[in-house]
This record gives sequence, C-alpha cells and structure tokens, in this order.
Amino acid sequence: MAAAKRIIVGLGNPGFQYEKTRHNIGFEVIEALSVRIKEPLKTKGQSKIAWGSWRGQPVGIVQPQTFMNKSGLAVEELVRKNGLSPEDVLVIVDDLNLATGAIRIRGKGGAGGHNGLEDIADWLDSNDFPRLRIGIGNEFGKGQQANYVLEAFTEEERVLIDPAIEKARDAALTFVTDGIVTAMNRFNG
Repeated sequence: MAAAKRIIVGLGNPGFQYEKTRHNIGFEVIEALSVRIKEPLKTKGQSKIAWGSWRGQPVGIVQPQTFMNKSGLAVEELVRKNGLSPEDVLVIVDDLNLATGAIRIRGKGGAGGHNGLEDIADWLDSNDFPRLRIGIGNEFGKGQQANYVLEAFTEEERVLIDPAIEKARDAALTFVTDGIVTAMNRFNG
C-alpha cells in the first residue's frame, strides 16, 4: 500500500509479560484499531505495523518493538520512510497524571516526564507531534512508580480502562479523517 497520510503509534513494551499492563495501554489501542480497520499487525523493521484506511483516508497503525523508552528510533524510521512530518503522527501513551480512564489529546507539547514521548521528541527533533494520553491513575507508594506501570490493571480499573480504549480508538480515527483540532474538540473534556 502507498505511504499513509497519518500514522498512529501506540507505545508499550514487547513481550508476553507486559501484555495488559498499565504501561502498554498504547498497544491495546493499536490492537483495537487493527480490529476496526480490519488489518492485522505484522512485524516489519522495528515495529508491528498494519497499513489500511479509514473512511477513505490511508493510515498506518504501529506498535514499536524497541521498548517504551526507546520508541523514537522506530517512529523516526517510519516518518522518514513515508515522507511524513511530526504533525502526521499521533502517539498514544499512558499518563500517571490523569484519572484512570480519562483521555486527553494535544496537538503538541512537552514530554511531561514520559520517557517514551521524550525519546520520540529527541529522534524527531521536535515536540510538534500530536499525542493522546490515557489516564492510568497514580495509586502507588513512594518509589513504586516503575512497579505500578508494569502491573496489570485491576478488575475495578478495567471497568474504566476498556471504555477509554474504545474512546481513544475513536479519537485516533477522528484524527485520521478530520485532523487533530476536531479530535481535540470532540474527545477532550
């Protein structure tokens, strides 16, 4: 398929032991997108990727396989190979500063302490890429952040997270068809 107009990147860590953990919510959104656009993810280069379209608009969906904090190399490779600008890439990440299940979309901004976003900004030499953050809460003790993000969601959290994944999927598809401003207006708040 020809180069995608937009790429949606969900961040996470590869490997069975990380599936369904808080830090891998970006991967879960990409899996939901794969079902929606009816294209399976396949390993290519440093990512699992599927190329398809949504309502006539070409899109690539991506799970970098370089681990969360080293996602920038895989994203930069896709941007370069497909002749895209940072504004064409929506990055989906977990966020400790948002309530569990809340989502927030921005057209650009800082990393906010998220190492995956920071690595992407470094590789793209830009913070001007859209990002969609999904709240995972912050119910952890001092010094327990790393353990917390690598734990699976509780059953109580899943009640909030599963609808958030669907909302994030729909927001990402709105970004593909209507752009970041419409996605922000429709899904923030």
